[in-house]
Amino acid sequence: MMMQTRPAMASRPAMARAVRPAARPVRAQALFGFGAKTAETETISEFYNFIVKDIDGKNFKLASLKNKTVLVVNLASACGFTPQYAELQDLYEKYGKQGFVVLGFPCNQFGAQEPGSNQSIKQFAKSNYGVTFPLMSKVDVNGPGAEPLFDWLKTQKGGLLTSDIKWNFSKFLVNKEGDVVGRYGSTSSPLSLENDIKKALL
Repeated sequence: MMMQTRPAMASRPAMARAVRPAARPVRAQALFGFGAKTAETETISEFYNFIVKDIDGKNFKLASLKNKTVLVVNLASACGFTPQYAELQDLYEKYGKQGFVVLGFPCNQFGAQEPGSNQSIKQFAKSNYGVTFPLMSKVDVNGPGAEPLFDWLKTQKGGLLTSDIKWNFSKFLVNKEGDVVGRYGSTSSPLSLENDIKKALL
């Protein structure tokens, strides 16, 4: 008859099962990212760490371009490719509202074809091509005095034989995450990049 006292033990497993389910949904949220994001889930491109000088000598933080598609171009006012200014402006007007930005950097390293001051360059671009996209101060793009942004861009997308920029109107396409997704030489017209730009805008 003493065996009849054992069923009283059946209440213990029931209590254990009642406690565990309350904790599991919390773990699932953390595991599958339904809760707050951690630093490990986000990586920020180094592109957004750079601060350059605009054509008026003011600081221009590339962090202001987060979630935008950017075409970085080294410019010159007296080059055979200078008419590309017009196509750059066309693309900026066409896709600017979708988050596309052209960043133009005048450079005098190739054939001394950008000898003027920042203000004369600004006036030239506006009066001849109606440029409204952001223009930066004149920089070097190769060598020990190169603008650090261009050094970084070249490490992300190397060029033919060497990573050095070969001539005026070389172009780097940066997507919304700050990744360099394309590099194009002087002979690639801005309009020829339109499909790549549209893909980067998605």
